[in-house]
Amino acid sequence: MTYLTGKTALVTGASRGMGRAAALALAKAGAQVLVHYGRGAEEANAVVAEIRQAGGRADAIAADMSAADGAHQLARHVREVVGGRLDILVANAGISVGATIEETTVEDFDRMFAVNVRAPYFLVQQLLPILGKGSSVVLLSSLAAHASVGALSAYAATKGAIDTLVKHFASALGERGIRVNAVAPGVVDTDMSKFARTDAGRDFTLGMQALKRVAQPDDVGDVVAFLASDGARWITGDTLHVDGGSKL
Repeated sequence: MTYLTGKTALVTGASRGMGRAAALALAKAGAQVLVHYGRGAEEANAVVAEIRQAGGRADAIAADMSAADGAHQLARHVREVVGGRLDILVANAGISVGATIEETTVEDFDRMFAVNVRAPYFLVQQLLPILGKGSSVVLLSSLAAHASVGALSAYAATKGAIDTLVKHFASALGERGIRVNAVAPGVVDTDMSKFARTDAGRDFTLGMQALKRVAQPDDVGDVVAFLASDGARWITGDTLHVDGGSKL
């Protein structure tokens, strides 16, 4: 599969989990991939090495998405590497703090909104000069934005904000030929959803899904690669539920 040959891509939070899977899927399809990480330098370099060993092109790039100027710094680094054109932006980096309404702290609330909402917003803003006709932006939503799942009210609010931004971004950038969509995963076997690796967590997950297995990161990564491709050329402003039929 080489349908993204000649394309450049940035995937934030790509050192592990769904970001890693998206980076590998984009590289497999032929794209040059910038593997962003916050703290996992060793993991990010391992992703880069895997892509290069398969004959692809990749570089690791660091930035703190919780910092006020994190998105601006990352955008500057991206322009230094790819020059004047970025074809694919996958804003995957995110954090989650599970807590009841009573237990949620201001610090956790603000940090989740900083990483999950502010960073992708300003990353799109700062990269607009090098996103041109035919570019694809993919944001990460969540099942939690559409259904009550555990003690995740603050996290869910960040993902609800992403669903709103998708529509506004798609409307504003459509005239430039830039498509903007989101994927909304359910429970995926990642470090963020470690509970699914327990017997009780697995039973809970399977109990709310039509498809009776726990999702793997590449189940989401392959959908991201599809949205970045010409096969999704007439899809914009949408949030695709990639959740095995959860909470139907």
